[in-house]
Amino acid sequence: MEVVKNLNFPKAIQELLPKLLGSALQIVVLATIIGFIFAIIIGFLLALGRVSKNKILNRIIIIFQEFIRGTPLLVQMVYIYYVIPIIVNIIASLMGFTNYTFNIKSTTAGIIGLAINYGTYISEVIRSAIISIDDGQMEAALALGFSPREAMLRIVIPQAFRNSVPVFGNYLVMMVKDTSLMAYITAQEFLMTTKAYTAQTFLTIESYTIVAGVYLVICIPLGLLVRLLERKLNKGRR
Repeated sequence: MEVVKNLNFPKAIQELLPKLLGSALQIVVLATIIGFIFAIIIGFLLALGRVSKNKILNRIIIIFQEFIRGTPLLVQMVYIYYVIPIIVNIIASLMGFTNYTFNIKSTTAGIIGLAINYGTYISEVIRSAIISIDDGQMEAALALGFSPREAMLRIVIPQAFRNSVPVFGNYLVMMVKDTSLMAYITAQEFLMTTKAYTAQTFLTIESYTIVAGVYLVICIPLGLLVRLLERKLNKGRR
């Protein structure tokens, strides 16, 4: 009961909330938008490689996907942030660039990790959508004089993209929540900002309740928008 009496939500809201809605929110929005855009680009490239007839390329992509999906996103972020710069600096040193120092900013490392990780999952969504398109449409496009590449880019991919949009929305909501993992590579997003504030004030219950509320305020409306978009797309197909 003593803990309950000592709760000070007004103070935590007054001091922590502006920090969360300031620079921390900017990092979360930046990481989500840029990470998601590159995840879709990576997903499309991997999906096109998977549906190609090049067996070597197909095998390389499968190995890459299994490697990424077989390791946690947090480990990937930590590896990009801490290990990749060490490897690059060692290679640079061996090549004679002794004064060269390579570093990756924590936000950049987080964005790269999000983009690559989500890109591998999105690629399977796009690949499935491409495969689901009726073969007759490709044959009709070829009969009209389209090259296989033109038919893929102008006929198949636009339909596959439209069919994948609802799933993209779900991944977007998940990515917003996964930006919290960037705290472990010192990016000053929601969780890292909350941890720093808690260490200074010891308002643990108040601080983490507030940050949970911020995530809810962002993710619930975003999830509702995704479901609304999904319903509109489903109506458009009828």
